[in-house]
Amino acid sequence: MGFAPRSSRLLVLLACLATVGCDRLTKHAAVTLLADSQDRSFLADTVRLSYAENTGGFLSLGANLPIERRLVVFTIATGVLLVSLAAAALHRRWAGARLLGAALIVSGGASNWIDRVAVGSVVDFLNVGIGPVRTGIFNVADVAIMVGVVLLMVASRTSPGTVTQD
Repeated sequence: MGFAPRSSRLLVLLACLATVGCDRLTKHAAVTLLADSQDRSFLADTVRLSYAENTGGFLSLGANLPIERRLVVFTIATGVLLVSLAAAALHRRWAGARLLGAALIVSGGASNWIDRVAVGSVVDFLNVGIGPVRTGIFNVADVAIMVGVVLLMVASRTSPGTVTQD
């Protein structure tokens, strides 16, 4: 039914590398092609590309906090939470959807964390919707994080146990 543990770990590692690589590449493209330019619209305005630098968290929550608090919440606490999630997944020997979900959260979070450490903000550039119903502006790392959360929720509902066999 599943992959051997070694194959599974290799696939998860590849998913992490693909997530970080794709996020870094698309953010670089956004900085190069979208900064200081007009928004771009595709598929009858279903997809918009719009450059933004987000100093806050999800949907810019906390962007108005003083810089010291943003540093604590979005850099230090986030770093600790990402390391803790990775450690829990390894220690509890998560596998399958649970492991992939944790890996996507950690790799997406780590890519955004790198931006926060390096420049103090995260590059966002994607916006989707129909008419007035639209998402906030986000990036590839945010998509990975959301997919990871969904995978963890589904895995927790379908198989509450966390220990796998080697």
